Amino acid sequence: LRSLARELRAGATANGILLADGVQATAPSALGGLHFLLSGRSAYVDGQFLSVTSPGGALPEDVDSPLAGKTAVVTGAARGIGAAIAAVLHRDGARVICVDLPAAGEELAKVSNSTGGTALQLDITRDDAGARILEHAASRYGGLDIMVHNAGITRDKLLANMDQSHWDSVINVNLAAQLRINEALLASASGAPRVVCLASTSGIAGNRGQTNYAASKAGVIGMTAASAAAFADRGGAINAVAPGFIETDMTARIPWGTREVARRMLPSLQQGGLPVDVAEAVSFLAGAAAGGVNGQTLRVCGQSLVGA
Repeated sequence: LRSLARELRAGATANGILLADGVQATAPSALGGLHFLLSGRSAYVDGQFLSVTSPGGALPEDVDSPLAGKTAVVTGAARGIGAAIAAVLHRDGARVICVDLPAAGEELAKVSNSTGGTALQLDITRDDAGARILEHAASRYGGLDIMVHNAGITRDKLLANMDQSHWDSVINVNLAAQLRINEALLASASGAPRVVCLASTSGIAGNRGQTNYAASKAGVIGMTAASAAAFADRGGAINAVAPGFIETDMTARIPWGTREVARRMLPSLQQGGLPVDVAEAVSFLAGAAAGGVNGQTLRVCGQSLVGA
């Protein structure tokens, strides 16, 4: 399949679904994955296998609003991929709580207003961040159904030149904050939500000058797999999305030559992805159609050679 994906051109993709023992091809979770992979929503997913581990889940009654009636939290929602995720979740029918730092308050307000949701100015590294999120969701909407861990930072330096603060800040925001919030979600009396974490292909393959970032994202991938059973026991699920090269303001600052290699030469699709490509994968994993998918990391990278 992966060889075929590299041979296809003109934006065509090839993906597969792995069904665990006892999961029939007609199960809602299998059909949900099939619908996603055959749709334009998976345009930047290529050469990947989606593992369906249980027959659970349900196909949406309204395909245009698969998240209708659900309440979702998106961290790092003020800009970039986070803003795109908030917009797609809103499009798909969810009520969206947009979370970001107080310093991003103006941009956060614009995103929350555009999605008809609410804004929560919060530093997710606070010890009480999980409790604050749950309290806000309960008071405004009666509870929380979807948690998207999008917030993340980079502090790139060669490891030999990296001081402790650069290492600690990246690990704290990108990984430790997610762990603490997840602990609060699992301890909630209302049961666990569907959780989607933002990882990265750097967490799979590493990247020069990004030892701290790669370690944090590898940790996210490991956390996702390790905590899947705990979330399932509480009626939820946890999955991750690992983007490759995505066209954002941050990647626009990469030197032109490096950017062109990452954009044109590494992916089979020979182009960079867009924030909406990541958002579409997040929305799919957040919905009931992915009910049988748990503990998985789905790459949204155009079948990049990085980590292949």
